[in-house]
Amino acid sequence: MPISGKIIRNRLVFASLFAAMIAVSTFIVIPIPGPIPIVLKNFFVVLSGSILGSFYGGLAVLIFIAAGVFGAPVFVVPGIGAFATPLGGYIIGYFLAALIAGLICGIPKITEKKITFFIMIRLIIASLSSFIIILVCGVFYMMKLNSMTFTAAITAGFLPFIIGDLIKFAISIPLTLKLRPIAARYINPG
Repeated sequence: MPISGKIIRNRLVFASLFAAMIAVSTFIVIPIPGPIPIVLKNFFVVLSGSILGSFYGGLAVLIFIAAGVFGAPVFVVPGIGAFATPLGGYIIGYFLAALIAGLICGIPKITEKKITFFIMIRLIIASLSSFIIILVCGVFYMMKLNSMTFTAAITAGFLPFIIGDLIKFAISIPLTLKLRPIAARYINPG
């Protein structure tokens, strides 16, 4: 069945909305004991793929990245220069995480209002793997860019984020379960 222009517009609106939420989350920092606060950027990245599916979730992240590259203050280092820092790996990881979450979850369906074991497992795998992908991309980019050992990169770029990411992971599952059927009404009503 061909997709109508209205559905395509809705999908683009949702992708733009998620790009905006990722950008705004740049400025939301939750302090916790220790040197690394909880930031919500990767949380919205994972939600974009889990709720919109691979293509439109990935598009949301690409819109966010393009905004940062062209000067919007959404990266710690402005513009394309962000990729010359260890943060570049995390930014690349954002895109891959949204794609993977979307591939695992697929485009939401109206029928997902009923939570099944299969849907729950799929969302858990999608969310957990996406958070891990972001951290792994950051670690390997850090190793390559700074000539760090694997242990040093894990210590600097993975371990400090585990607690915050586990909290975000726990919140992402019930939120995704609630939002996917709502999004489906607009982006996949058939």
